Amino acid sequence: MVLPEEERGGGVFRAPAELLREAHVPSLDKYRELYRRSVEEPQEFWGDIAKEFYWRCRHTGPFLQYNFDVTKGKISIEWMKGATTNICYNLLDRNVYENKLGDKIAFYWEGNEPGDNMKITYSELLCKVCQFANVLQEQGVKKGDRVSIYMPMIIELVIAMLACARIGALHSIVFAGFSAESLCERILDSHCSLLITADAFYRGDKLINLKQIADEALQKCKDKDAPLRRCIVVKHLGREELLSDGPSSQSPPLKRLCQSVQEKKAESSKKGRPKIPWDSEVDVWWHDVMKNASRECEPVWCDAEDELFILYTSGSTGKPKGVVHTIGGYMIFTAATFKYVFDHHPEDIYWCTADIGWITGHSYLTYGPLANGATSILFEGLPIYPDVGRMWSIIDKYKVTKFYTAPTAIRLLMKYGDEPVRKYSRKSLKVLGTVGEPINPEAWLWYYRVVGEERCPIVDTFWQTETGGHVLTPLPAATPMKPGSATFPFFGVVPAVLDEAGEELEGEAEGYLVFKQPWPGIMRTVYKNHQRFETTYFKKFPGYYVTGDGCKRDKDGYYWITGRIDDMLNVSGHLLSTAEVESALVAHSAVAEAAVVSHPHPVKGECLYCFVTLRDGHDFTKNLMEELKKQVREKIGPIATPDYIQHAPGLPKTRSGKIMRRVLRKIAKNDRELGDTSTVADPAVINHLFNNRCETIL
Repeated sequence: MVLPEEERGGGVFRAPAELLREAHVPSLDKYRELYRRSVEEPQEFWGDIAKEFYWRCRHTGPFLQYNFDVTKGKISIEWMKGATTNICYNLLDRNVYENKLGDKIAFYWEGNEPGDNMKITYSELLCKVCQFANVLQEQGVKKGDRVSIYMPMIIELVIAMLACARIGALHSIVFAGFSAESLCERILDSHCSLLITADAFYRGDKLINLKQIADEALQKCKDKDAPLRRCIVVKHLGREELLSDGPSSQSPPLKRLCQSVQEKKAESSKKGRPKIPWDSEVDVWWHDVMKNASRECEPVWCDAEDELFILYTSGSTGKPKGVVHTIGGYMIFTAATFKYVFDHHPEDIYWCTADIGWITGHSYLTYGPLANGATSILFEGLPIYPDVGRMWSIIDKYKVTKFYTAPTAIRLLMKYGDEPVRKYSRKSLKVLGTVGEPINPEAWLWYYRVVGEERCPIVDTFWQTETGGHVLTPLPAATPMKPGSATFPFFGVVPAVLDEAGEELEGEAEGYLVFKQPWPGIMRTVYKNHQRFETTYFKKFPGYYVTGDGCKRDKDGYYWITGRIDDMLNVSGHLLSTAEVESALVAHSAVAEAAVVSHPHPVKGECLYCFVTLRDGHDFTKNLMEELKKQVREKIGPIATPDYIQHAPGLPKTRSGKIMRRVLRKIAKNDRELGDTSTVADPAVINHLFNNRCETIL
């Protein structure tokens, strides 16, 4: 199937009238008015948003000071320096005592197994955070110290990160799918003094013995004389053992309310319980240290420019970068982006499917929603476990109004057709969102028509770990949507398109996406390596923040992300975007997912090597390959015709769902020197792809 031209990015979709009536930004004219003010009068614009929060002391100097040009000295960015606040106080105490939201649900927790759930109010969350903040202080953690958190998607993860913020310690959260080597590397780089983890958890049917992995990491750290001295362990998989002591053994917010103790024990014995390694000199149980901890903890007041957290992201050198975000600017930016991009209202039930181990989980599952007093879903499981209707059943169960997920998940669910979606009502949905990578128009249209029933606008958000929050995004009631486009900049963000020489391109253009001035949520440095921060983000084009992504701007001023610059191909002198070719392949009705990488070519220099995953019921045939080649030629041009198309029943992905194109490039070249593959969710996929490589050009 080839979509009509007007539906391959040219069509424009608008929000329904009922959404406009209550929207914070109800029209494109209103957006333009606010955007102009945010760029021309940033102090006044962001100052008004800052007034919604509590500040122990207001800033006394300039509201914003920065240097974006590496040739003029050190890159520096400061928002509201001299103002003092505490982000945990603003997320919890302010909402409980000033906004009277103590009895409001902060999180509904939905476990790996259907029916395994709980809820926690703002008052209960504040109590638990204060208790654990006192625990951290008893363990010797103080302002400026780093704490590593390696946990599944459970309430204690939120409690731990907010407890760090309450006492001015920096949290460094490591995704619970990372290897012991990856955890060790991050602990060492950030000089963490304490680790918080859990005994074990299930991800679908797969048991993850998290404590065992953590112990392996700690041993590696010990071998390198790391300062880490204590490990606090949540009894998550064994939680029903705690409940068996009676209802007073644990406060209600941390009980699984879904099943009896006997049912949980039966379930655990059926699945099997891992042996949890234990070192009494290092390890302590979370529930033991929380028993006698005080439920009151005075927040530590911090400067707006004090560091809030470190989050590691991939680096081109292979060594992860410790992205540092600071308190004041990050707080007001995540609060503002959450409010306006999702058009949040007090009655909303919001669900972001991201793991807190990634920046999306930081900004749009924890800090942004809580800053707005929102009720959110915290989901431990997988989108297709135990069946492909899990996501839609949760939406119906909690009456979710705003739903935010990744294009990878959308394409996965597309593969199973419309019927599993239509089994459920989804009538509560008002706004849909996407995050993590550009969404191809075909997936966008399926999401819009099938999931949202053509009544829910889609906010296709572009941002990075480094940006802290959304930088290009539609606003649901204000922005006419084009499938696959991130549309326009958020308030205070000034994009530009540069050519290879660093010249700004006006009007309709394609080139490097950069930003011309800072916004409050932008990262401040790479931890303990400011030079790397300057080199990575500012050296290529002095005076600009360089995203590393290519983009095109159409005649209407809409921005389209074309993929990482290192995911561009130069075929016979023509620069091609792998994302554009992937979108053309996925437009075919037989293709569920595609990944395109470069391959050396004796004449062209580079050519396209394509991996395609087919939908159920389709066979990989010579006729299909010819159809795919023809479709790419028709959508992009003859220069983009693939030279290789390989059937890929599965693609190498990280546990968060990102395709590892670095590995695919190695497979295309038959180079088995893959480097670190510890984050690959299913290593067997790599062997299969190597064994079924295309050896000859089509």
